Parts: sequence; C-alpha cells; structure tokens
Amino acid sequence: MFVFDFSWFVDSALIFILAFLIDIVLGEYPDRIHPTIGIGKIISYLKPKLKNPNPRVEKANGVFLAVVVMLIATLPVFLLLFFLRLSFGLYGQIAYIILGAILFKATFAVTGMGQYTKPIASALKRNDLIDARKWLPFIVRRDPNTLNERQIISAAVESIAESTTDGITAPFFFFAIFGVPGAFAYRVINTLDSMVGYKNDENKNIGWFSANLDTIVNYIPARLTAYLMVAASFLLRENWRESWHILKRDKSKTVSINAGWTISAMAGALDTQLEKQGYYTLGDDHGITPQHINRALRVMTVTAVLFGLIVVMPVLALRIYVAELSYGKF
Repeated sequence: MFVFDFSWFVDSALIFILAFLIDIVLGEYPDRIHPTIGIGKIISYLKPKLKNPNPRVEKANGVFLAVVVMLIATLPVFLLLFFLRLSFGLYGQIAYIILGAILFKATFAVTGMGQYTKPIASALKRNDLIDARKWLPFIVRRDPNTLNERQIISAAVESIAESTTDGITAPFFFFAIFGVPGAFAYRVINTLDSMVGYKNDENKNIGWFSANLDTIVNYIPARLTAYLMVAASFLLRENWRESWHILKRDKSKTVSINAGWTISAMAGALDTQLEKQGYYTLGDDHGITPQHINRALRVMTVTAVLFGLIVVMPVLALRIYVAELSYGKF
C-alpha cells in the first residue's frame, strides 16, 4: 500500500524556509565564499581553452563547457546531501537540513537586489546623479554615464523585475522539482548565460548552448512569476489591473521571450513606463521617481513569498508523491 513519505516533504520545506530566513537576516554571502563566484571562476578558466577557430567545434565545446561546469557544481552537492540524509540517523537529517539551506541560499537573492538598488534611490533623492551612476554597473551592463535620472530609475526597476525570475523564483522552481542540486544546476546555467551567452563574435559560438538553455529553463518560471507579480501588486495595493493589462499588451516587446513578462507586469503595477533605449518601451508614461525603486523591491519580495507558497510547496508535495509512487511499483 502506498504511503506518502511526509518526512521528505518536511525536510525540503524546512530547507526552503531556513534558506529564506538566512537571506533575510544575512543577505548575500561574501564573495570569497560565494559558490556563484566560484562557478564564474571555473567558467573563466575553461572558456579560453575551449575557444576554436572552427565554429562547429566551438559550438560543440560550448555544450561541453555547460555540461562540465554543471557537473562540477552540482554533483558534489548531490552526493554530500544524499550521504547526510541517509546516514547518522537524526543527526544526519539535521545536518542535511542545515547544510541544504546554507547551500540553497547561495542560489538565490531576495534582499541582495536591495543592497545595490536602494543606494541608487537614495542618491537620486539627494539629486546626486554621480553617486547613483556608481551603483548602476552592479545590476546592468548599460553605460551609466549616458543615462539621465529617468533612465537610471528605469534601469534599476527593470533589473529588479527581471531578477525576480532569474535571481529568485527560477531557483525556487528548480529546487521544488530537483532539490538543492536542481537549484545549483539552474544557477550554473544562468551564470553561464551572463558570462558567455552573447551574440558578439567572442561568444556567439561558445555561448550559444548556454544562452538557449537559459531561455528554456526560464520559460515557465518567468510566466508564473509575472502572474504572481500581478497578485503581489494587488496585495500591496499597487495598480494590479494595469499590471495585468500591460502584461498582456507588452510582454512580447522584448528580444528575450522571457524578460518582457516580468518587466511589463512591474511597469503596469507601478503605473510607469520602463525603457531600454533602442530595444523596448513597456508600460504607459505616468512619470517615474526614485520611490519606484523601493516599490519595485516590495513587489519583488511579495512575489517571492507567493511563489514559495503557491508554487514551491505544492510542487514539493507532488514531487515526493510521484517519487514514492514510482518507487512503490518496483
């Protein structure tokens, strides 16, 4: 007779909750111990060695790069947590939960975005464009010296909206399906995309696989996040009707098939227009102020909480149910 293994669900839920609390209390880990920094160093080391004048060979090497970095990052995490969960009885289970939470936290950042965008809002409130521009390179690749106040605010809000997916809810999503190793695998893919996923001459071949893989893995999380962003705007008494309207109208106006979803939902929620010059304009222009940055951070945080409650917990339960059901057939 099939029996749902509730302990696996409880352990996974505790890892998720504890990791969320670590993020709120401690914020980002220092760079010297942050796994994402280590992943970036591995990519930087391997990339030059896999470059090749033959485009086909270089594309194949791009696949190799993604697979190798993913194995290096995720296999030790899987083996360590698997060993702890099944060894040392109760002590192993406790260690599994604590270490799992510490590792899982490294794959997402809820409060981290505020560390870089709140100073931008503060600087602009003081009419200090120079200081605001100093913070912008931490979150976007645009040349800050070419941007005026409106464009700086827009860039910050856009970054918050897009990072809600790739910095929070997508790792949540893959944790729910594949556990902590799944969240690490996603972080590898997203880091690869940020480092080699460009269409310039240097990266178009070595990074083609990583760029397309990032698009695929973000497809479902981006859409779920956008819908929950509308719900978050309702709970925060932002303009949820406009969020829904702009989401439907503008979600396909970006080159990325995923980014436009959350950026348009955020633009509507804040009743403003977000623009990357020469690329897209989302939402209707009702003005934009530094306060929009703080409002965007609140929408992001509530969206993250909703994603945890409405997506992560049910998917965790379903995953364990399916695993136990499949195991029972053998």
